[in-house]
Amino acid sequence: MNLLVTGGAGFIGSNLIRHVIDHPGLTRLVNLDCLTYAGHPVNLRAVENHPRYAFERVDLRDAARVLRVVRDHAITHVLHLAAESHVDRSISGPADFITTNVVGTFNLLEACRACWLGPGKRVAPHRFHHVSTDEVYGSLGPEGYFTESTSYAPNSPYSASKASSDLLVRAYQHTYGMATVVTNCSNNYGPYQFPEKLIPVVIQSVRERRPIPVYGDGMNVRDWLYVEDHCGALWEVLTRGRDGETYNIGGHNEWANLRIVELICDLVDEFAPELGGGSRGLITFVKDRPGHDRRYAIDAGKIAAELGWRPAHRFEDGIRKTVRWYLDNQEWARTVRTPVA
Repeated sequence: MNLLVTGGAGFIGSNLIRHVIDHPGLTRLVNLDCLTYAGHPVNLRAVENHPRYAFERVDLRDAARVLRVVRDHAITHVLHLAAESHVDRSISGPADFITTNVVGTFNLLEACRACWLGPGKRVAPHRFHHVSTDEVYGSLGPEGYFTESTSYAPNSPYSASKASSDLLVRAYQHTYGMATVVTNCSNNYGPYQFPEKLIPVVIQSVRERRPIPVYGDGMNVRDWLYVEDHCGALWEVLTRGRDGETYNIGGHNEWANLRIVELICDLVDEFAPELGGGSRGLITFVKDRPGHDRRYAIDAGKIAAELGWRPAHRFEDGIRKTVRWYLDNQEWARTVRTPVA
């Protein structure tokens, strides 16, 4: 297997690379990343000198360079994680989400089609694994779960761009016979997440004694998935999933945003009493964001039944590890905020 990981310098991608780099079934791992604000080489210092590892600083929107990477490295498998992913940014500036998540995915599919399925060519085996989100399904009421047959109903420019790329991957399976799989995951958390998403924002705000912004009434519910559990699921689907299938990956951990914020405040008070305690007093309610989905929850029964995967972390355990990691890695937090030249 010559594996291409896109977005490998980001949060999930860097955790994934560390998770799979020593797997005996892997010959070569190529990380394609253009190093936007959310991707940083510091995330991959542990593997940068690994004999199987190669880095290509390439933007998915550059079709010619994407084709060159797939061809020159004789890529046989793709784990496509690269995406603009922050909902707030998609609301204020949707253009990058369309060009990266939709056009970029198209360019990668076309590169793989040319190298795997072009005239006189057929790489076998090959696989294109597209990593997506549960946000493509829209919003749930107080009951029920997203399944692989739930209709798409995206409510933000971000989720609409991911739904579009999901459907492109499906089309390449059905039209060209490309071996593809799609996974839709719930909210990830854990080490190396850029400090703009809820959990690292709260941890840093508490540590720096800044107000903690909470949208609306704080009772929007998400299903939380520890990033190491997600990486294990991605490898299982890449290597053992059925062609043309979609697999939902969830953590079975539904928590309201306000409850998470309160728990993080309590954990920082426990781990860092020198900060003065009373961190719940920093919570500040702010105007809800436009189109804020009320609840997401994943039914991960299919991946459990077919591939035997189940999350190993309860949220209460994973969040303790996560808070401890951020408090112990403040130099990392400062470094990733510095743009890469």
